[in-house]
Amino acid sequence: MKAEFLTPVVTIFDEEGNLDKEGNKKVYDHLIDGGVDGLVIMGSTGEFFNMSMDMQKELIDLVTSHVNKRVKVFIGTSRMCINESIELSNYAHNSGADGVMIISPYYFSLDDDSIELFYSEIAKNTEAEIYLYNYPDRTGYDLSPELTLRLARKHKNIVGYKDTVTLMGHTRDLINTMKIEFPEFKVYSGYDENFIHNLMSGGAGCIGGLSNLIPEVCSKWAEAYNNRDMEKVIEIQKYINKAMDFYLITNHLYQQ
Repeated sequence: MKAEFLTPVVTIFDEEGNLDKEGNKKVYDHLIDGGVDGLVIMGSTGEFFNMSMDMQKELIDLVTSHVNKRVKVFIGTSRMCINESIELSNYAHNSGADGVMIISPYYFSLDDDSIELFYSEIAKNTEAEIYLYNYPDRTGYDLSPELTLRLARKHKNIVGYKDTVTLMGHTRDLINTMKIEFPEFKVYSGYDENFIHNLMSGGAGCIGGLSNLIPEVCSKWAEAYNNRDMEKVIEIQKYINKAMDFYLITNHLYQQ
């Protein structure tokens, strides 16, 4: 499986809290010029939780028209209301997105049966390719490898998974569980530093936030791995290990 580094894209707002269209276009161009393999819009980094449905649709229109198939575009269509997730997934698909990425409801701690029902209902009601989004630190529960396998067996449009966990053992178990029946099922890590471990375990790569800042480094990392230039791979790994400190300075609340 070809190594890929995708960007969970930041969203630019103006001082009134509206979308800064020109600012967002500049970000997309910056990332594409930097060589990333795709853009993931309205993930956690993109602050989907701060947007109304109308704003989300506006951003979908903006990114799909501006990127215009230069790279793959995946849309985060997570909503607390299942019908809204279905509506937004269909809107993204009809707008030309390459797939949707969905985190399950994050207020109640759900059991596996409830999680399966949530994703199944969406999968039955959209033609979009779906990537499950596992982020236990935010939802309070885990999308287990066994649950993921059941969902993939039931729905052919569930094609991948983003695993935002620090423990690579979890990601490796997921890859091993899926690869026998679904060798093309794509598993991405959500932390940049796990990129190479993911690939060497049989995964697809990373959807990592540092690529907003250093897309050319992250794209060169994927290129080096695909070319089996392990000296370069190790060199960039050491650089990324230091760059991970950027995550420590984030304040999730904006103050004027």
